[in-house]
Amino acid sequence: MAVRIRLNRMGAKKRPFYRLVVADSRAPRDGRFIEILGHYNPIVDPVELVIDKEKTQDWLKKGAQPSDTVKRLLKQAGVIAEASGK
Repeated sequence: MAVRIRLNRMGAKKRPFYRLVVADSRAPRDGRFIEILGHYNPIVDPVELVIDKEKTQDWLKKGAQPSDTVKRLLKQAGVIAEASGK
């Protein structure tokens, strides 16, 4: 089972709100997930980004692969270092 950390879209039409979730890579984008790690709201100014750092680091140690967008958000939040590998 390949586990990914990715965004799960919520919110109304044209008002997106995202949850950071751990999910099986084969599950649909807004389908079943294993755990919620935080949320991201790009609509408000400034952008709202809340991440449970301990849970996220634990999943990364277990081998969960973040999506490209989530990797950028984790670097922005300071959960993973800029110098770490791809």
